[in-house]
Amino acid sequence: MTRYTADSRDRVRGAVDMVALVSARTELRRAGVNSYFGVCPFHEERTGSFHVRPEDKYYHCFGCQAYGDPFDFMMETEGLDFKGALEALADRFGVTLETEAEDPAAASRRLRRERLHSLLGRATAYYARYLWEAREAAGAREYLRGRGLSEQTLRTFRVGYAPSAWDRVLTASRGAGFTDEELLAAGLVQRSKARPGQVYDRFRERIMFPSADARGRVLGFGARAMRENQRPKYLNTSDGELYHKGSQLFGIDLARAPAARSGRMILVEGYTDVLALHQAGLLGAVGIMGTALTEDQVRELARVVSVLELCLDADRAGQDAMLRAARVTAGSKLELRVVPLPEGSDPAELVAREGADALRARVESSVPFAAFHVERILQRTDARSAEGRDRAVAELAPVLGAVPPSVLREDLLRRVAGRLELSDATLARLMASAGPSKVGRRGPGGGPQAAAVKEVPMIDQGVRKERDFLALCVALPEPGAAALVAIDPDELLTSGVFRRAARHIAGRTASPLADLPGDDEELARVVADLVARAGRAGDVSAERLEHARLILEQARLDRAIRRARGQGGMDIAALAHERERVREAILEVGARLERAV
Repeated sequence: MTRYTADSRDRVRGAVDMVALVSARTELRRAGVNSYFGVCPFHEERTGSFHVRPEDKYYHCFGCQAYGDPFDFMMETEGLDFKGALEALADRFGVTLETEAEDPAAASRRLRRERLHSLLGRATAYYARYLWEAREAAGAREYLRGRGLSEQTLRTFRVGYAPSAWDRVLTASRGAGFTDEELLAAGLVQRSKARPGQVYDRFRERIMFPSADARGRVLGFGARAMRENQRPKYLNTSDGELYHKGSQLFGIDLARAPAARSGRMILVEGYTDVLALHQAGLLGAVGIMGTALTEDQVRELARVVSVLELCLDADRAGQDAMLRAARVTAGSKLELRVVPLPEGSDPAELVAREGADALRARVESSVPFAAFHVERILQRTDARSAEGRDRAVAELAPVLGAVPPSVLREDLLRRVAGRLELSDATLARLMASAGPSKVGRRGPGGGPQAAAVKEVPMIDQGVRKERDFLALCVALPEPGAAALVAIDPDELLTSGVFRRAARHIAGRTASPLADLPGDDEELARVVADLVARAGRAGDVSAERLEHARLILEQARLDRAIRRARGQGGMDIAALAHERERVREAILEVGARLERAV
């Protein structure tokens, strides 16, 4: 992994214009020397309590207590890690990052990646220019206009056209100094089967949709055929050094920032669906490019948003894809919602037929995944027969059992009772008879998730950090034991079971499963889960453990400050000073971890 010098980080921080950076998310007004205020971009409020000190490169919200430097702001608003935030800010403010001394092999790998990125960037520009300038591409331009896509939208997404000739990209790239091996690695050419040793352009007579990473660097292409007898209809870059289809989300480079601001991402299937939604003003849309949602894609989405709206084709395949999405997102923080589309339509067709307002209205009326799943089961139920209703109840039991007590749950129960012509009491009795073993735990959006009943329940982000700290204590027995002795679990931790786990593990980090009380099954499950997580923690260190502890200490002080404000306490300033000291320690340890990567 590329490691940047500490000087690079300092130069990026110094180059950042905090007012310009924050103003991209919220309007700021001057309120004195080195002081700007605006509405907080991290929580809803009417009176601006978000304070920016440009000269100090610092922001702080007096409402939600969010605070940090330019790197924190980028990580929070665009879902980036520290390295991504550093690179994005360097790009935005024109700073050249310098790498630390690398071993020759690492330097060679980095330079190769940079050349492949450059090669793909050149090819993207060539395809885009060819689409708009070549007579041969007239049919492609007409097809795209027929899909209702404007030239501005197509240029924004760098859509292009690959000529019919066998060697245009090959010849131009060779002339620019790239080798055949690099062209093969980038997926732009392929080897001839008839003439071993020769290569030719992989993409010909196709509309080219470039797929980029979060920074906008093109990694590969999806290419749509323009002739009826041209197979396959869509030809993708093969998985290689840069491109991995299962990790890619088409349009993520353009959708990330608006989605991070709204907390919602819209998931569609195809390339033109993404373009149609962006053109309709729904800028937080990304595409899975006609494949099933993967765990890698879910991790990328969960870093940016908390709500995922499924806007997939209204056919059997699209509905099945939504059920698979629910299974893949099980255990993530994502809440799933479903955008209802007319039977047989995809988003791009709906925009072309009914206009952008019609699609926006449907997105605004999205429904929880549980409601979609219940309706899907009811639609295929033969409610005229007792056997059909029994089968429906058996299918619905785990779905409804996964929805916590709420107005939504009551509404779904009433809907099911009406459609199956059952009284509320009868339905409740039948649902109960399904047994707890048939009921899954709550999943995203209240959806069903296949899970063992005894699995550790889903937890929120704050409690997840407590779990991660305890897992590190087990992974590092000696430093972990010292850390557990030094803390007060009642003050540092908020979860009751994790407090019990901390007390149990303290003194036995080398054998945490020993001496578990026989009457606390929940504790036994949690400790077993911590041991399993410690076993797959990978590269751990005392620094990483200290960083995890400091994060919890910062959260403890945040709670103390909120409690003091509510009680009218006088020690808020002292607590704030201590929190600032902890924050500085977090930055210091984080910097050491970054240098160690």
